[in-house]
Amino acid sequence: MNIRKSIVTAMFAFMASVSANAQFEQGKVYIGASLSGLNLSYNGSEKAKLGVEAKGGYMVDDNVMLTGEVAYSKQHEMPFSIGLGVGGRYYMVQNGLYLGASVSYKHCDDFSDLQPSVQLGYAYFLSRTVTIEPELYYIQSFKNHSDFSTIGVRIGVGVYLFKD
Repeated sequence: MNIRKSIVTAMFAFMASVSANAQFEQGKVYIGASLSGLNLSYNGSEKAKLGVEAKGGYMVDDNVMLTGEVAYSKQHEMPFSIGLGVGGRYYMVQNGLYLGASVSYKHCDDFSDLQPSVQLGYAYFLSRTVTIEPELYYIQSFKNHSDFSTIGVRIGVGVYLFKD
């Protein structure tokens, strides 16, 4: 009986890996949105912060995506900021684990800053196209390192559109 369970488990694992393999192939389009802050990030100013990001991407090769993003954030007792950025993702394994890197231009009334960042995330498929994407990130600030460089957690939703 244990052999039967092992075979069934191995078959499910194989089917899951084969279906995930098709998710990150060249030519697919990605649309996503995420929330950051919510007391899940830290920087030197230690104030409450909420960020909303919209992201689009294109798989230029299997497991390689180029992205563009627009962001809005509001920090306690500070003016809101907007940002535009470009980046990329590399899906390390076919189960959805990815490494990302990007650079964003952030602007608010008091300052403007060019901010490179790195991300480690996971695209968990709820359906064939829709994902929940938890992500750890680090953003490096060149204006005031201790106040604006940020490490945090971002929660996103993504849609991977299949090519016809």
